Amino acid sequence: MTHAELEDLVVRFTDAFNREDLDAVMAFFADEGVYDELDGTRRVGKPAVRATLEPQFRGDFGRMRFVTEDLFVDPESGKGLIRWLCTTERNGVKRGWRGLDVLHFANGVLVEKQTYAKAQRLKLEELPRAS
Repeated sequence: MTHAELEDLVVRFTDAFNREDLDAVMAFFADEGVYDELDGTRRVGKPAVRATLEPQFRGDFGRMRFVTEDLFVDPESGKGLIRWLCTTERNGVKRGWRGLDVLHFANGVLVEKQTYAKAQRLKLEELPRAS
């Protein structure tokens, strides 16, 4: 995959979110694709990913848009990193937060989406001790 092709995949994937087109978003995912949510919850497979995204596309959190602030792609690894500002508008109140997605494509389909976001409260997890 070329630099331009990978960049185009990342941009079209993000655009599908902004068009509120869940079917188009899901068309990018591999059958066993992984979505690692911003809270660390890991969903595997299209049905699980779709179920997780449905509330967003249904409008449960208001109208959401992702404004691209930066984009890096590495065609050799098939990975793209997109930094965004996510805005939500609900009941006349507009809010937003910054985050990024690390997207891994293989053979033109999304095999893994890892989402990270700046949060008001840090979530600390206990890590295994080094041997």
